[in-house]
Amino acid sequence: MENKKRSFFERLTGSISMKDEQEDLRRYSNELNKDDKKSSNDWIEEEPDEAELAVDVYQTEKEIIIQTMVAGVRPEDLELTIGRDIITIRGKREENRTIDESDYFTKELYWGKFSRTISLPAEVEPEEVEATEKHGLLSVKMQKVDKEKKNSVKVRSI
Repeated sequence: MENKKRSFFERLTGSISMKDEQEDLRRYSNELNKDDKKSSNDWIEEEPDEAELAVDVYQTEKEIIIQTMVAGVRPEDLELTIGRDIITIRGKREENRTIDESDYFTKELYWGKFSRTISLPAEVEPEEVEATEKHGLLSVKMQKVDKEKKNSVKVRSI
């Protein structure tokens, strides 16, 4: 049986594509015919421990910029790890409601841990990073390494 990883949007909204739903129903029906002892929840894919964060990555002449939606996440619950050619964004969106599961009609919002590791298209200066959040939009600006930059050093006598 093939395990297809669901997209962040599908996990976020709780939706699956019609084609995947039909394949799952057909597979489930076949498995029930083979073994009547199977539980009715065996075909449901188990959610991963961390969701994958959706991002936009673009560049200007001197910067690489990453933008992602982190609405409902406090800045202290975000962690950015930056190397010269890679960045990892981790966080956790906590649900503070005490609503009984049986009282929900629809439950589509994603709550829990999320992360994303991105290989950068150019080297950046890990010390030259600015991260800001405004209205749920996280923007991370990273200065590109200037490989053309040269420095003259004067030799002095001791």
